[in-house]
Amino acid sequence: MEERRFTKQDWKLFTEKLPGWQEAYMDRLNQKYMEILNGEGNPSDKFWHLEKRIKEDKQSPGVQLRLTRTDMVWNIIALINNEIISLDDLEEFSDALKETVDRILG
Repeated sequence: MEERRFTKQDWKLFTEKLPGWQEAYMDRLNQKYMEILNGEGNPSDKFWHLEKRIKEDKQSPGVQLRLTRTDMVWNIIALINNEIISLDDLEEFSDALKETVDRILG
């Protein structure tokens, strides 16, 4: 299986970097939430719009994801596809992992 090509160091690095990636993403979300709250319109409309947005954002891999070694590459793909990280964020990872991600992303 694909995950066997990844090193123990890849997994360690992923688990170390993920919280920072998620914090940075949630900071961007918070900025968007403030824009919603500070925007034009009725307070109730802004409240319900924000509530809907938060409910949707909770499903993002930038907020939460299933953290298993076997899901690591798919988690990375999801983080990239959702613009939470970029390929540049994988600089320290093994060539095998980066090549696999490149191949999957096409």
